[in-house]
Amino acid sequence: MLLATVAGLIVAIWTFGATGFAEIAVAARRIGLGGFLLFCSWSLGTFVLLGAAWLAAAPGEQNARIGRFTWARMVREAVSDLLPFSQLGGMVVAARSLSVTGISTPRIYGSLVVDLTTEMAAQLVYTLFGLALMASLLIGDGAAASLRPAILGGTAVMIGIILFFFVAQRSALDLTGRIGERFIPGSQGALGDVRAELARIYTQRSRVAAAFGFNLTAWVASGMGGWLALRLMGVPISLWAVLSLESLIFTLRSVAFFIPGALGVQEVAYALAAPLFGLPPESALALSLAKRARDVAIGLPTLLCWQFVEVRNIAARAR
Repeated sequence: MLLATVAGLIVAIWTFGATGFAEIAVAARRIGLGGFLLFCSWSLGTFVLLGAAWLAAAPGEQNARIGRFTWARMVREAVSDLLPFSQLGGMVVAARSLSVTGISTPRIYGSLVVDLTTEMAAQLVYTLFGLALMASLLIGDGAAASLRPAILGGTAVMIGIILFFFVAQRSALDLTGRIGERFIPGSQGALGDVRAELARIYTQRSRVAAAFGFNLTAWVASGMGGWLALRLMGVPISLWAVLSLESLIFTLRSVAFFIPGALGVQEVAYALAAPLFGLPPESALALSLAKRARDVAIGLPTLLCWQFVEVRNIAARAR
């Protein structure tokens, strides 16, 4: 994982350098401080949607707890984007951040599995929507053919991951329980509680549908955030083109889930795909740079607050 992270960072730096650091910096500066704060505020609103999706997947929790679930989603993204962990590490820390609020462990992990399932299903719908837009926007464009293998391959891999995750989630819990019982006596019973909670959540189809709806709205809102950033930079581009482009970027990032923050993958994808939509490479990489800066501006304070809470809880248990 560390080697993949370093390799991704090298690719990202090379991509910026090949396009020209000066041009990218000029494009990024056009967003301005006020524009950057607006961009960050839009992203915080998207986190509320993601928190609502996780809350919807946790029947029995009051709507007033949306702040806690939103915070857990922010911690998850901060850990995944800024620390040398994969997406799995972010999920574990997010679950941990909820556990200290008094929510039962089976409900946390059961709802996490359902939230992940609906999140990936929503991403698939958004990706297919983006591909349809791309087909209508780029029909007859021979340059688009060069990206066809990456687009179709990435979509196929994502579909495979979703199907495997949905079909194998219960079997994976059973296997984890059998392995864990050999090392930690009693863990089989704890995972049995998670399986029971997972089955209970899936019987409440309206809550699962609500989780899917919130996640789909969050995916679209994330794509619109890219359009907002480009408009703040003064780049004239249609919303539909950006939604299609962002769906492709999100798909490629998801396939590279083992690389923390998809370092390198995001930058190369922007550099290759953006010109197809009439977006200059330097503007596309400036957008990527703005996203990285936003991740730091939101993620770093989130990590510091998370560490403060962890230290406070450890000190409280030590008394």
